[in-house]
This record gives sequence, C-alpha cells and structure tokens, in this order.
Amino acid sequence: MTETIQLGEVSIEVTRKDIKNVHLSVHPPDGHVTLAAPLATRLEVARAYAISKLGWIRDQQQKLASQPRETPRQFITRESHYLWGRRYLLEVEERPAKPRVSLDHKRMTLMVRPGSSDTKRADVIHQWHMALLHEAVPPLIRKWEQKLGVQVHRYFLQRMKTKWGSCNHRAGHIRLNTELVKKPRHLLEYVVVHEMAHLLEPSHSDRFGAILDRHCVSWREARAELNALPLGAEAWPPRGGSWPSGRG
Repeated sequence: MTETIQLGEVSIEVTRKDIKNVHLSVHPPDGHVTLAAPLATRLEVARAYAISKLGWIRDQQQKLASQPRETPRQFITRESHYLWGRRYLLEVEERPAKPRVSLDHKRMTLMVRPGSSDTKRADVIHQWHMALLHEAVPPLIRKWEQKLGVQVHRYFLQRMKTKWGSCNHRAGHIRLNTELVKKPRHLLEYVVVHEMAHLLEPSHSDRFGAILDRHCVSWREARAELNALPLGAEAWPPRGGSWPSGRG
C-alpha cells in the first residue's frame, strides 16, 4: 500500500518493501519524491527520516527546477526552431492566405497573414505541432498496448512546465507534453512507453523498473537523454487537447 507524507510543499510517496534499508529518491523531471522503507517501518518513523533529509530533497528539486529551458521564441525569420530533434531556420512569409507551416531540408516556413502578432504566429506553430503529434502518438499507443497488454482509453496533449508525461492509471489516460514534438522521435516513444507502463504499476517501484527492463531495455539511456534536453520556454499559458487512443 502506498501512503503519502506531506512536509510543507513537499509531498513524499511512501511504499513498504521487503528491503533492509530506507531508499529516498527525487525523480526527474518534475522532482517528485519517493521513499521505500522496510515492511515493518511505521509511518511516523518514515516521516522522521524524511524530515532529516528535507534539505537534501529541496536541493535536488532545485537542481531539477533549474533544468535548461529554451529561450523564448520571437517567431521571426532566421530564428532556430526544432522538430523531431532537427534544427530548422524559420522563414516567415506574410500572405493574405490561410496560415500554415511547411518544411524543406533545412528551412521551416511559417505563412501568416500580414500584420499577424507574435501570439498568432506562436499559435499557428503550436497547432501544427499538435497535428504532428496526433499523427505520431496513436500508432505508438497501439504498438505498446499489444506489447504491454494494457489499454489506453484516452490520451491528452498539453504544454507542461516540468513533466514530459503523466498517467491516470485508474481512468486509463496518459498525458504527453507537446514539447516532445521538438525532441528525437525515439524519446517520444520512450515517454509513451513509460506512461503506459504506469497502467501496470502506478508508482516508480522496483516492479515498474522491471517492466521497463523487460520491454524497453534502453529506457535508462532514453531517460537520461531526455532529461538533459531543455524544456519549453513557457511563453504562454497551458493549452492542449485530447483524443481517444484509437484516433488515427
């Protein structure tokens, strides 16, 4: 059974296992805290241990919070933008036509109406990103539903400040950060697998690690690569959408 210790703003997920020593961990990218304790450990004992480590917990969370972020984009010509891990130079064209985005080998062309604001340009690219993810995510979900023996009832795409993804295992929902469209495709697949594995094991327990070890042997390397990459600049409020997992 999982219990929670609340120390001010710090929430700690406590599990008891057949182990000899207490294991306290602060997990990237969002800094959530877990404490694994021997089976006979009383909650008040676990709480006292967590209090003694509170300074260390906050230091680790601060390191994760200071993870590199992209500088805010201005959506102007010659600006660098990324898609699936590749860098493109943006070219902005103003035309009296429906806004759209196109790619060639090294260039990303943003077509907008004359006088469009930075906010409008950002929204056009964001909606394009959403469309690309809605093409990429359903095949990955179908692939890993078969491999893991689970079912995703719905997936959500959303801008997130500190997480690459999340899972509501009771509802069968997964949530993915729209910033993943900028990262290499194999990292999107890693996050999809990670969140879907939570449908089998909600916590980051040894069992969860064993599930990933069995089905995705390079998951630790993918996690390290992803967490070394910058998150978005968060120049706008969260906005996203959701679809049944069968879309596409």
